[in-house]
Amino acid sequence: MPSIPQLAATIEHVLTDVARQAARSTGFIKRQRAFDGAQFVQLLVFGWLADPHASLADLALFAADLGISISPQALDQRFTPAAVACLEQVLHAALAQVIAADPCAIPLLDRFPHVLIHDTTTISLPDALAATFRGCGGSHGTVAAAVKAHLRLDARTGQLEGPLLQDGRASDRALCFRRRPPSGSLTLRDLGFFQLDDLAADQRDGQHWLGHLKPNTAVFHDGERLDLASFLPLQQSSTLDLNVTIGVKQRIACRLLAVAVPEAVAQRRRERLRKDARDKQYRLRPERLLLCGWTLMITTLRAEELSVQEALVLLKLRWQIELLHKLWKSHGGVDETRGEQAARVQCELYAKFLGMVIEHWLLVTGCWETLERSLGKAAKVVRTSARRLARAMGRSGRLHVALREVMKWLARAGRQTKRRKDPNTYQLLLDPTLLSLT
Repeated sequence: MPSIPQLAATIEHVLTDVARQAARSTGFIKRQRAFDGAQFVQLLVFGWLADPHASLADLALFAADLGISISPQALDQRFTPAAVACLEQVLHAALAQVIAADPCAIPLLDRFPHVLIHDTTTISLPDALAATFRGCGGSHGTVAAAVKAHLRLDARTGQLEGPLLQDGRASDRALCFRRRPPSGSLTLRDLGFFQLDDLAADQRDGQHWLGHLKPNTAVFHDGERLDLASFLPLQQSSTLDLNVTIGVKQRIACRLLAVAVPEAVAQRRRERLRKDARDKQYRLRPERLLLCGWTLMITTLRAEELSVQEALVLLKLRWQIELLHKLWKSHGGVDETRGEQAARVQCELYAKFLGMVIEHWLLVTGCWETLERSLGKAAKVVRTSARRLARAMGRSGRLHVALREVMKWLARAGRQTKRRKDPNTYQLLLDPTLLSLT
């Protein structure tokens, strides 16, 4: 786990040293001023971290509290293409840092060096940014400008890669992370990243994967192609564990795990499928509706390495990255802006993403090793501490003291309570038998 001095040094390096250098190299700061590039970056990052809905007037008041005299109009004039380039450089420098906690003491996760979850979220932007981030279509019409943010989270250590940004219309597979996971790592794959060629490549590299089976994937058992819609109802058990191969060309060896769900769950799935088919105007095949009665998973792990019940528990970990997206949007405001002009919106986007990255560093350092951590409660602690952290920047020793206080509050406030009727994910990870297969 990173120590508080290490974390303080990383934050100071990114938001002070890198920010000043970026301001000079991009031409944002051309001569020495009382208000330098580091102060500009820190004001936006901590100001919007404290209040994601802050107006320029609110930010000017925040600046005054930091001893910086600037009017809302003067701040608005600093949102230029050079400011955008400066903040983008600082964000890239932040993404290059490695902040990771010691692995949690969870036997189910300890079987793998890394347990990785990869997901994306798309954010609509004002039309002024259509030339920078091309938008996408959808069931509710075409969006002229949108950005897609990729995140990859290690569930064991909390290490976060991203956000890596690209056009909203780009494929989820169009962007790759630089770090290649070591052999033996487990990736929990979403259907958006279900590509047979990628699965085969990971398997050749000695990496494991677990995910839901994508509809219409060819499944073979004993050389014969299975029609799952007719095959599964014939089974005597509510669970199935079968060695299969998938893909007409690839023939990837793996396990097919199937668990029957209650009829009420199956009916809700069918209703969602029908609604999606109506909204997107495609023909819904009857087999899709029949398969709603089952949860279908595939994995490279052998039965002695992972049980069906453990597989279901591990897939619940995907909610951790969904929770991050939710926190970054609903609490961090990365999907909201008061501006309309391109440079203003981009500055806000990059500054808010920087704030979320730093928030995550604090969560990893302060509470990731706590099994019953609540990221939502912990994030509130960070946001209420943003002003104090901003005041401590650039002052020897003060940032250490401020961070130490934040860590104490995180340890006390950032916890979930145990539930008997509906166990939390961390309870299921510690004891997968708490998850009923019926």
